[in-house]
Amino acid sequence: MTTKNTKAPKAIPKSTKFEDALGELETIVTTLESGEQSLDESLGQFERGVSLARFCQQSLLDAERKVKILMDKNGTDTLEDLDTPE
Repeated sequence: MTTKNTKAPKAIPKSTKFEDALGELETIVTTLESGEQSLDESLGQFERGVSLARFCQQSLLDAERKVKILMDKNGTDTLEDLDTPE
């Protein structure tokens, strides 16, 4: 029995912008939904998509952390809706 070597998904560079990663993830989803790739190609794309999704999630967590730090510096403890009726 032989096993096929599976390529590890290419790492997402730290310099990648959130918007670029999200755009690539959307492209991967569209491609996978089309069902036109082979199983191996789809699996590779899925692995890349998981990496991109994790990158995007971490980017959002980092941004949220920065917002909380800024709010703490301004003495504001909670977020408020921007469109609150006055």
